[in-house]
Amino acid sequence: MHHDAIVLGAGLAGLCAARDLAAGGADVLVLEARDRIGGRVEQVRLPDGRTLQLGGEVVGRAHTAYRELARELGLDLVPSYVAEPGEITRSTPEGTSAGDPPHWFGPGDAALHEQLTAEFVAMAASVDPDDPWAHHEAAVLDRLSVNGWLRSRHASPAVVRLWEIGQLALAAGSYERTSLLAALRKHAAVPSKGHYDYEDWEGLRLARGSATLAEVMGRELVPRVRLGSPVAAVDVRPGGCAVRLAHGETLTAGAVVCALPVGPLRSVAVTGVSEARTASLHRQRNATTAKLAVAYDEPFWRSRGRSGLSESEGVLGSTWPQGEGLLSALVPPERYGVLLGVPPHLRLPELLAEVARMFGEHAHEPLAAHLRLWGTDPWTQGYVTQWAPGDVMAVGPLHGTHEPPFYVCGSDQWVAGYMEGAVRTGRAAAKEALRHG
Repeated sequence: MHHDAIVLGAGLAGLCAARDLAAGGADVLVLEARDRIGGRVEQVRLPDGRTLQLGGEVVGRAHTAYRELARELGLDLVPSYVAEPGEITRSTPEGTSAGDPPHWFGPGDAALHEQLTAEFVAMAASVDPDDPWAHHEAAVLDRLSVNGWLRSRHASPAVVRLWEIGQLALAAGSYERTSLLAALRKHAAVPSKGHYDYEDWEGLRLARGSATLAEVMGRELVPRVRLGSPVAAVDVRPGGCAVRLAHGETLTAGAVVCALPVGPLRSVAVTGVSEARTASLHRQRNATTAKLAVAYDEPFWRSRGRSGLSESEGVLGSTWPQGEGLLSALVPPERYGVLLGVPPHLRLPELLAEVARMFGEHAHEPLAAHLRLWGTDPWTQGYVTQWAPGDVMAVGPLHGTHEPPFYVCGSDQWVAGYMEGAVRTGRAAAKEALRHG
């Protein structure tokens, strides 16, 4: 059967694109490799009625596309963990501390950190997030790592360490291997007083759980979604596109909307798309990350005056509370290999031991725990986009663009990434496809 459009992937980006295409009158089919929709957004209902988030959870006040879609679907946004009482915890091999300054700061470090943050924010104001390549020093800024820039500005080791522990808490990859231009571009997209403001980036969540967004769209699209349908090849032609599934079936359509993460996309044989556009897509990289989600009978971290938010130098890079007694954690790319080296039956106990060192022995007694190895999941192969020095220029201005009848969307395709990027680019791709209809 021939379709007006075939969407590859039923994560948030693919579902948004398919929903808007269908609303525009297009006959659309969504192909999803997994046996569920949602991609990196997933949740489970606990026996006591609480919802535990296994994937994407939060957005910020600047994430307008996501917030608008939630409003359209009648889903309420509420404050996220930023409303949790207590102080942030920082955990390093030599100890833990609560609040600011961190325990490794010495005289003058706090003032130096404040000065360098102000310099970073001022530099970011000169970068156009939609066209960072136009910056007069784009190539220079892209070749320099964030930590390299900090040292060039005479940052003390203690200040570099604070920036690094904060970056790895986001599991986006070390600032030793992050392009300064990429970091400035990210800040320019969501400007704030600090170089990463939790309120602006992560201050909101869906009251019924983030995966509810995918579930509601999925219910609208049920007859149009085929699960268990990994794609092996795509041939793009102006007169009609062909999509071959892994089991051999071939489907045809007037257009293809690719909402696959860039890692899995490399395994799909794509023909009929320019070499430059394909090279841009294949040059992107995603952070190799894992997420831990744990349910407890109570938020026991509060008894120590802690908020549940942490930045850590253990295998875990961070923790944060996602709900009453519910805790999330991320494993950064630099520590993912350490996690994989742990015998599978010991991974959870070792990670919970790190939580216990920060918040107390009750961490060893979860009611439920789920570990998602995004980095080695064949249909994910990573987390947020990781921009190494040189990558912004190498990916180039073709990033996020389309070659009708081939359209590209997904978290990877927008600077602020993750759920906002998926919604924003998914809807934009559908709009372009309908325009070229």
